[in-house]
Amino acid sequence: MTEEDNFKYICTLTTRVLGLPNGALALRSRKRPLQVARAIAGYIGRTEENIHRTIIGKGLNRHRSLIYHYEYRHKHLYKSCPIYRDTFNKVYKAYKDIGGTKEFFLDKDFMRNYLLKNGVVETFEADVLLEVTSAQVKCIIKTSYFDFSNQLKNVKLALKNYHYTVKII
Repeated sequence: MTEEDNFKYICTLTTRVLGLPNGALALRSRKRPLQVARAIAGYIGRTEENIHRTIIGKGLNRHRSLIYHYEYRHKHLYKSCPIYRDTFNKVYKAYKDIGGTKEFFLDKDFMRNYLLKNGVVETFEADVLLEVTSAQVKCIIKTSYFDFSNQLKNVKLALKNYHYTVKII
């Protein structure tokens, strides 16, 4: 999954758990439930998935500098605001429950072999490198400019039950 996909997943989870309409986090509304939901989704995206602030800002239809504010204010809001604390606990518990059902790899050779057995094809004349990360394990897949989008789709299909990220190098 890319960082954008991971953050979309977090936003969808947040809106579903809180009973908000789909896409509500990107609305320009300043109503309290939406502000709290945005702050929680942004904080979980930064701390749990290490998603870049620009991507979180784009997903929330806000500037990336607001994500710094979410990170800075989390500790104080969690301590002093019961609405924020209860909402955060509810969303975070759902995030951990869902995230715990996905598997991850512990060995880079095993991950590489798994990808190659499940439809990912590697080329020897590499123009593009796909860095696949699962937990603490990283694997590099060599591909060409013409085929890297197909290989990216193959990686997504092969790892649909795994927690992973892909970076194009």
